[in-house]
Amino acid sequence: MKKILVSALASAVMLSSTPTSFAAQNPFSDVNNHHWAYHSVTELAEAGIITGYDNSDASLNGKFVGGRNITRYEMAQMIAKTLARIEGESSPFAIQLRGHQWTFIDNSGVRRVVDGTVVPFKLSNGATVDRKVLDDILNLCIEFRAELDSLGVRIEDLEAHSDKVVWTGELRYRYWNNKTNVDGGDDEKTSKNQVQLRLFPTATISDHWKAKARLTASGDPSEDTTGDVALTYIYAEGNYGKFGINLGKMPFYSDVDEGLIMDDFFSGVQMTYGDKFKAKLNGGRWKLGSSRMGLSDSASYGGLELLYNDGKRFNFGAGYHYFKSDDFANAAGYGDENKANIVTVGAGYKFGDFKLSAAYAKNTKADDFNKAYNFALAYAGANRNKKGSWGAEVAYRYAGDNVSFAPTYDSYGMLSNKKGVDFALSWTPIKNTLTKVSYFHGKTLGTNETTRTLFGRVSFFF
Repeated sequence: MKKILVSALASAVMLSSTPTSFAAQNPFSDVNNHHWAYHSVTELAEAGIITGYDNSDASLNGKFVGGRNITRYEMAQMIAKTLARIEGESSPFAIQLRGHQWTFIDNSGVRRVVDGTVVPFKLSNGATVDRKVLDDILNLCIEFRAELDSLGVRIEDLEAHSDKVVWTGELRYRYWNNKTNVDGGDDEKTSKNQVQLRLFPTATISDHWKAKARLTASGDPSEDTTGDVALTYIYAEGNYGKFGINLGKMPFYSDVDEGLIMDDFFSGVQMTYGDKFKAKLNGGRWKLGSSRMGLSDSASYGGLELLYNDGKRFNFGAGYHYFKSDDFANAAGYGDENKANIVTVGAGYKFGDFKLSAAYAKNTKADDFNKAYNFALAYAGANRNKKGSWGAEVAYRYAGDNVSFAPTYDSYGMLSNKKGVDFALSWTPIKNTLTKVSYFHGKTLGTNETTRTLFGRVSFFF
């Protein structure tokens, strides 16, 4: 009876430090007076922390339904009600935590500070909450902070009380199938399977600094192969209000054009400043082996992006990216230059559940395959935290390899340097999952051969 077990725990958190009266009347028709958890359940009901069911299923009305697993949302409701029972805080709007010092801010902005190590909390039913019980409440707040936030209970500075290292992860399977028609003959077919485990540790260093990393292991299930775990990136992240700084090897994404030229990683420093208007300055080195040009050297890199996003409907921006490497001369259609000067612009507009976006980029140093552009119309989108959510997108893309170095598009995983129409559907069948199918139909640049790519992905997040 997991629900009763959790309720008993909540009861212990609320009432363990004071004697309680067991004279409360049983509010639930399905809880026997002789059950071991009867007193805890009735005390919680008397305090207003739990209530019986009252919904479309009449068979559940007025019952506790102890054999049913409690949801995280229901547990968060119990925690929120517990916080609301703290004496003098009938409806706390926000809570700030620093050590054992709790600051309550009500809807009118009145602040009340209580140090749990000095002045014990009191609940409105007379129960006293000592430091140990306070720690229990705090741990529950940490565990259910996302659900509490959705209920409107704002609890700040929880990170200082959380574990120093937090792990999240993703297990995903991806599949590509590409067909290219050469000179009107039979299709040349290539396919690729990949299963990948990604682990994301985040370590708190101080109030303003965190260390972030990604560990990645990949394999080919069609060949029954596995790979070693590799450190994909690791960097220190500093946050000072509107100013942010990253140091190390970090994600490298071209925000202005929404990944038209880059979705990879680079080593160096990244600084950002702003809110709606934002400037992003990058400097360091980037491995050309990650590009579509078939190169292997590392290039010196510097870039600047200027962006505006009103957070509701409109965004636009412009950027400049500079790369330098003698290896550029070995790329097809590049010429004898050892530099890349890439200028990029992009904009987007939301109307209802739809978003229309466009981007353009050009490398002024390359002779051929030196431009890229994207026009896309997207509807909604799958949210991995919301079961049943879905989205769709149709786009026309032209991506020359000598400017679209490492584009974000899934259908470019097998063959790049092409132009055509891309269709995609995404769906969340269950919470913490994401599925996607996309299909590209177009022509290769230079050879003008017909090419078609089918892509599929299933991701599980934890």
